[in-house]
Parts: sequence; C-alpha cells; structure tokens
Amino acid sequence: MDNTIKAWLFDILNSINEIESYFVDTPKLFEVYQNDLRTKRAVERNIEIIGEAMSRILKEDNCIEISNSRKIVDVRNRIIHGYDSVSDDVIWGIVIKNLPVLQKEVEVLLGE
Repeated sequence: MDNTIKAWLFDILNSINEIESYFVDTPKLFEVYQNDLRTKRAVERNIEIIGEAMSRILKEDNCIEISNSRKIVDVRNRIIHGYDSVSDDVIWGIVIKNLPVLQKEVEVLLGE
C-alpha cells in the first residue's frame, strides 16, 4: 500500500480516536452530546477530516476495501455544504454505529 494512503488512513484513525476521547470523562449519551455545542462541532470537524481523507484515498485507489466509503465522503460534503441541515441524530448514529466498524477496517488495512 502506498505511503500516502497509509497517512490518510492514519488521519482517519486519529480522528476516530479523537472523537472517542471526547467521551472519556463524559457519558456517551445522545442527550449529553446534543446539549454540548463544543463537542458537536468537534465531532463534526473530525467527521469532515475522515470524509476528506476518504475522498483522497478513493481518488488514489478506488478499489480500497472500506464499507460505505462513498457515504463517508457524502457525509463530509453534507456537513460542509449543508451545514444548516445537519442532524444531530444522523451524526450521533455515525458515532455509535459506523465509526467502530470504520475503525476496525482501517486497523486491518494498516495491519494493526
């Protein structure tokens, strides 16, 4: 695997870990997330980074084995371009359901 792609995969992994770090001292509950504007913005920013890294990976190698890779890029675009229609429910669903799967897939690709 190309070193550039590895760097982007590490960016994805670092963003996932950063999102998880927001919930070390705070309960990982939707209500807590929804009422904390700073955490919401920080999570959204990290999802933007994940989406941008995924976009770059797909441009370099569109055969990469990451489920929902195109949807990841689409979410990034939605946050950036449709910021006024971003749903807390959707973002929270990504944090709870999709990021753990993505983390495992990226770790496998990196051989961790």
